[in-house]
Amino acid sequence: MQASEIRRAVAAAMSTASALGLRADDVIVLHDSNKLTLRLLPCDVLARVAHLADQIAEFEVELAQRLAEAGCPVAALEPRVEPRPYERDGFVITLWTYYEPVALGKVSPGDYAHALQRLHAGMRELDMPTPHFTDRVEQARRLVADRDRTPELADADRELLGDTLRGLKRVIGERGGAEQLLHGEPHPGNLLTTGNGLLFIDLETCCRGPVEFDLAHAPEEVGEHYPGVDQDLLRQCRILVLAVITAWRWDRDDQLPNGRRLGVDWLGQMRAALDQEP
Repeated sequence: MQASEIRRAVAAAMSTASALGLRADDVIVLHDSNKLTLRLLPCDVLARVAHLADQIAEFEVELAQRLAEAGCPVAALEPRVEPRPYERDGFVITLWTYYEPVALGKVSPGDYAHALQRLHAGMRELDMPTPHFTDRVEQARRLVADRDRTPELADADRELLGDTLRGLKRVIGERGGAEQLLHGEPHPGNLLTTGNGLLFIDLETCCRGPVEFDLAHAPEEVGEHYPGVDQDLLRQCRILVLAVITAWRWDRDDQLPNGRRLGVDWLGQMRAALDQEP
């Protein structure tokens, strides 16, 4: 979120909580990217704040509720208020349970895989309209093709990214394997280690596709502990996911800290992975 907007976003979250009877005298910024993630005190609520025009909060709230009811490992909404998005001053605010981090070291690949498998099992039971994973790939491809939005991307890198996104989207889409509702981005940053076990957060990226697309966001060892994985498909999905997230880093409006440096590093990783393809 732009620095000039953060103060307004924080004020919107605090005033929303206060109006709901949750005392919010102080705030800690936990994460700042396209959304602002805040810890409100002393009510100890986690607030996520997004621009009204850019959010799909209603979908995320409904999905979180249904997954929690099914016993899936997901973060819970704040139980003291009505579970819905709240709008204020051009922002949409959702309120969640704050989980104190548990310092247990690195999550084991087996535990990670088990948590993701439980999430996928619950998601298979849900019937909700969601985009296909190829829609996200196509968005990244259009971004790469738009020189106005990616002005710093060199021509050779632009061609490589475009060809990789287009080619792997077609190859993976033509495999015709089983597909289901997915988290969309179950990377380590979206997995909390809490006193209630491992919990996934940030459900706004949900899409449909093969489970290998989700596994491609997790550390490589996790795929070795997830049953029934098509390792060839997983390898292709890893390269595709790397191409997608690399494309985002070259967006002129990208707000991820050190995003451009990551974009350069990931281009190198993508080239290395493509060189190893049979």
